[in-house]
Amino acid sequence: MKALATTLRQRLGAERVLSEAADCWPYGYDNSRRHQLPGLVVFPLSHDEIRDIVRLCHQARVALTARGRGTGTTGAATPLHGGVVLALERMNRILTIDPDNRLMVVEPGVTNQEVQQAAARHGFFWPPDPTSAAFCSVGGNLAYNSAGPRAVKYGTPRENVLGLRAVTGNGDEIRCGVYTSKGVVGYDLTRLLIGSEGTLAIITEAILKLTPLPETKRTMQASYRDIHGAAQAVARIMAQPVTPCALEFIDARAIEMIRRYSAAELPQHAGALLMIEVDGPEAGIDAACAAVEHAARNDQLTEFRLARSAAEVAQLWATRKALSPALRTVAPKKINEDVVVPVSRIPQLIDGLEQLAHRHDITIVNFGHAGNGNIHVNLLIDPDQADQLQRAHQCLDEVFTLVLSLQGTLSGEHGIGLEKREFIGREIDPVTLALMRRIKDQFDPRGILNPGKMFPETP
Repeated sequence: MKALATTLRQRLGAERVLSEAADCWPYGYDNSRRHQLPGLVVFPLSHDEIRDIVRLCHQARVALTARGRGTGTTGAATPLHGGVVLALERMNRILTIDPDNRLMVVEPGVTNQEVQQAAARHGFFWPPDPTSAAFCSVGGNLAYNSAGPRAVKYGTPRENVLGLRAVTGNGDEIRCGVYTSKGVVGYDLTRLLIGSEGTLAIITEAILKLTPLPETKRTMQASYRDIHGAAQAVARIMAQPVTPCALEFIDARAIEMIRRYSAAELPQHAGALLMIEVDGPEAGIDAACAAVEHAARNDQLTEFRLARSAAEVAQLWATRKALSPALRTVAPKKINEDVVVPVSRIPQLIDGLEQLAHRHDITIVNFGHAGNGNIHVNLLIDPDQADQLQRAHQCLDEVFTLVLSLQGTLSGEHGIGLEKREFIGREIDPVTLALMRRIKDQFDPRGILNPGKMFPETP
């Protein structure tokens, strides 16, 4: 490692290569609370520098973990085997804005918010909008395929990236995808790299597909007596022609928590809550809202509110924004999973989670992106208490069993990383998993890129 550090300092300069433990320490964790001290932290500024760093690590057989801003929750940015952390935060340039072709070319370290602000100046936006958009990087969004609420209408990063430039695990430079809105030449390596958590290649540039900003937007809030009424409304909303740009769900436990720990106004007798947004042309927005409201109404509806001003919009969203601080107050070290089930099976999922909460004596709070069936399952525990942690692990095991029994998937946007790698074999059959390992070997023959992530450990 000392020889590698010396070579890197000669090429990049001493100020861009950290080796002291105190300096490297902050780059050994992400939002999962897992930590492993890296041997070196390196700050590249260009594609060519990344290529050279990867080649050096490949030759030395040193683990290399790419890191954005560390907002991921699954430990994917934790350097499990030490080695080198490739901190991409200084590669934060927007290289090209091409409004005529509705695209933008960026480096991986630019933040989601910076992309949105730059695109907005030309009348566009990039659809992925994770909760951490103000801080998270585009590279991290691509590594996890992180989407946020707008995915229900506009899709995930896989649907909103045209092409990539990257460096594989042996230092080969590749380009994949297109600069055009269509293209079907060769295999779709762009979609393969997105969501691969830095295990196949280091993304150095991305061609983002932009979408015109809507003329207007309307915000609504619907309250129901129970989850079944809310889920029925979600299915009806998603079955009619007007697709909302956000359709968020909050369950009864989450509502009660907001009541206790915030000043947000909440409807009385609400057993479940939907936050709904519709966007589009000004001329058709009233009709679109009417169609969504009609679909949202059923005999379980207790209240329906349509915001008429910016202040009312802020008031309605205050309910949802109050939830995360409330959860942090109650359980700062909670376990947060992001499972997905078919929309029609949301009631079965919530019912099953309530049974698991009772059986294991653990409080579970659920909210998330109902239009996709992407529910954030929060186990409110103190992992420093051994008995709670043991019960939580057993409960989580049964949560994943429940999700898969409902034809769901283990992760919608948080990824696998370390947290869910031992469960991936439950969802992916052995033949497919073996094929994925062979793909990994082709991209990264010495296994230096983010080793120990995604796949279950082998003897």
